[in-house]
Amino acid sequence: MYITSLLSILFIGIASNLDNAGVGIAYGIRKIHISWFNNFIIAFFGFFFTLLAGFFGNWLSLFISSAAANTIGAIVLGSIGVLVLCQPLLSKEEGERKQSNVLMRILRNPEAADFDESKIIGFSEAIVLGVALSINNIAGGFDAGVTNLNLWITAIISGCFSFLCVRFCSYIGKKYLALYLGKWATIIAGALLIIIAVKQLL
Repeated sequence: MYITSLLSILFIGIASNLDNAGVGIAYGIRKIHISWFNNFIIAFFGFFFTLLAGFFGNWLSLFISSAAANTIGAIVLGSIGVLVLCQPLLSKEEGERKQSNVLMRILRNPEAADFDESKIIGFSEAIVLGVALSINNIAGGFDAGVTNLNLWITAIISGCFSFLCVRFCSYIGKKYLALYLGKWATIIAGALLIIIAVKQLL
């Protein structure tokens, strides 16, 4: 049971941070620098949103049965997974409206987080980027909460994956890899969330 829980936590951490890997590679190829401290700020938001959503899910599980909690967690994960998979299609349909949604614009175009075009992600830009990249963490944290996974371990692992993905993927920002991951990161993340949801229902 412990191994199963740990695997679920690892899958949540990976699925929640594939966008971070895509951003790291995109920044590497464009030579946009993120300091260790500002990368820590981004990772902190991943940790914080995972933990906050986990506490809410844990509180909700006090009022429902374990079977219902598993079902709700799976539905939330699956729904977020479907939305993530649909992001490329939605971005095409939104057209000009995407300019008004800063968070979605940053996810689709990581360079948009560099507001002053200085090729350096500053403190305030790291906060906005951290919030944008932590959207997937909410679903993962909530699922961890309703299924009674260890919230602190889940949040810490999610935060660590965030930091590592941004930091080290920037070093492998080759053009072909950036284009590949930029195209498929959201699809892989959405598919992983759906797989976790289906596994949870079975």
